[in-house]
Amino acid sequence: MTDEQILEKIRKILSESFEIDPAVVSMETRLFEDIDLDSIDAVDLAIKIQEITGKRIKPEDFRDIRSVRDVVLAVKRLLAVSA
Repeated sequence: MTDEQILEKIRKILSESFEIDPAVVSMETRLFEDIDLDSIDAVDLAIKIQEITGKRIKPEDFRDIRSVRDVVLAVKRLLAVSA
């Protein structure tokens, strides 16, 4: 899965789950500052990542996620582990 494909999935998740306009979501979008996700939203996002990858993201890895780019990289790492 390419970065762009993952980004599109993230846009869809943010739109459907958090009512975020997909047009404002880019790799540079900061989850907490730019689109106002909170800690509960972050947990929901982690669950959605698990649904995409079939793998659970480690809490210590998720704590470092601050931007959409970080989410894309986390998804790529999880997919690489499962390959």
